[in-house]
Amino acid sequence: MKHSTILATILLITMTSFTQLLMAASLPVIQDFTLEAKDSKKKKTPILVLFMSKTCTYCEKVLQDFLLPMQRDPEYKNKVILRQIETGSTEKLVDFDGKVTTQKEFSSRFKIWAVPTVMLFDSHGHELTKIVGLLTLDYYWAYLDDAITESQDKIKKENNNLP
Repeated sequence: MKHSTILATILLITMTSFTQLLMAASLPVIQDFTLEAKDSKKKKTPILVLFMSKTCTYCEKVLQDFLLPMQRDPEYKNKVILRQIETGSTEKLVDFDGKVTTQKEFSSRFKIWAVPTVMLFDSHGHELTKIVGLLTLDYYWAYLDDAITESQDKIKKENNNLP
């Protein structure tokens, strides 16, 4: 009896740790752009979406080497909202305009033809900038930073033009 209690405790701890590890191994999958848009508007930050495929090794490289470290870096917390979409998924997704679609249909709508594609949106769902493919590894962080800065500048300009 004592051994089964110890075994159950060890199993529970192991499963919890494994679940946390899995959760840390990806960005939040977008489910409702209207919620992300509210956060984006409030923070005046772009929404960065990684369009990926489960079988794409380059997608995994972008995720593990660039976007997950960026997500953990406090410097980026108020700079950008990081999310991901599985381009072949039929999982439901609420679009920026509140319409229910799928991740696959949303990807098609934005003409995602190659993965990984990183696209940045404003709170209205307008594309701000895009990076298609995994470019030179040595410069990829700089490409991401430039895309985020360019998107922030467009959002600031848009906000300055409001009445």
